[in-house]
Amino acid sequence: MVYRFIDENKEALGLRWLLRKLKVSSCAYYNYKKKRNTKRVEQKMKICKAINEIYDNHNGLIGYRTMTIFLARRGIHLSTPTVHKYMNKELKLYSAKSYKKTIRKKAEPTCIFRNILKQNFSAYAKNIVWCTDFTTITLSGGSRRFNCSVIDLYDRTVVASTNSSHMNSDLAITTIKKAIEQEKPPKGLILHSDRGSQFTSSEFINFCKDYGIIQSMSEAGCPYDNAPMERFYNTLKKELVYPGSFSSDSQFDKALGDYVFVWYNKIRPHSYNNGLTPYQTRYMIAN
Repeated sequence: MVYRFIDENKEALGLRWLLRKLKVSSCAYYNYKKKRNTKRVEQKMKICKAINEIYDNHNGLIGYRTMTIFLARRGIHLSTPTVHKYMNKELKLYSAKSYKKTIRKKAEPTCIFRNILKQNFSAYAKNIVWCTDFTTITLSGGSRRFNCSVIDLYDRTVVASTNSSHMNSDLAITTIKKAIEQEKPPKGLILHSDRGSQFTSSEFINFCKDYGIIQSMSEAGCPYDNAPMERFYNTLKKELVYPGSFSSDSQFDKALGDYVFVWYNKIRPHSYNNGLTPYQTRYMIAN
């Protein structure tokens, strides 16, 4: 207690005067300071070691906000600014870079549905509102893979994700069928998408009617109307596609399946779920 009092008041009252007044030798005080600093350095070294291990275990994909959550899972509770200081400024470790997406305004389709969501991307229960979209991935060998994924807005779980060499309504229908078989949603499910021809085709519209699905669509040229899908694909490319090198379709398909259904759904914390994974939120599993 005496040493703590000295630390708190040494600048205001003068260190020499305090030591003399409290009858504490300068040698004893500086020995105390040295031991205290040693403990602090040792603790910091342990934290930095944990940061390096977590960063390497997850292939350098995570940033300091996600790192804060992973450290807490190990019982190391630090503020986000402190983790940012240790990880980015001192250890020079950064998350994978994202790339700015070029937004192109699409031609107006002949058959559209009204925007039911109007950027309200929440749901009171699972399998009530889903979002879907397509993206294109160019592999290192030059071939292209087209992905269609479906996200549940309740907890941001990816309920289905399918790759193909063609971007068409068949891929969309196949993906939605997988999601339905997996989740068995009730009639009246809202499925939100953009106005792409895959979702406005007669085949897809009839498919939705047969399954009792209510279609909702973004406004033309407004990616913010389907922001959860835009964010998911941005994260997917930043963490899997850009850092990776895939020479074959099968290699990429396996990597994407592992990423989506293991890493993204079950391991990666999601800010929408207050740091819990989609899987934890979906099945009410404590962190």
